[in-house]
Amino acid sequence: METVKIDNKGRVVIPKSLRERAKIKRGGYVKIWSKGKTIIIEPVKSIAFKIEKWPENLDDFIIHVMRKWWTLKAT
Repeated sequence: METVKIDNKGRVVIPKSLRERAKIKRGGYVKIWSKGKTIIIEPVKSIAFKIEKWPENLDDFIIHVMRKWWTLKAT
């Protein structure tokens, strides 16, 4: 457990040791909510990491997927 100070805008700095343990990186996102008087911060994984391989031409891929979707919707 660590104690941190809240600045005049309500911000806190998550200590480096906790960020490293939770794998929270600069520019990353976290979910934050409260449960009673406890504030919970949880890292959010980027959807980009869930994609095994990106298409070489993303525009062509999107057009292909939209055409397929439109065809299925029209039938």
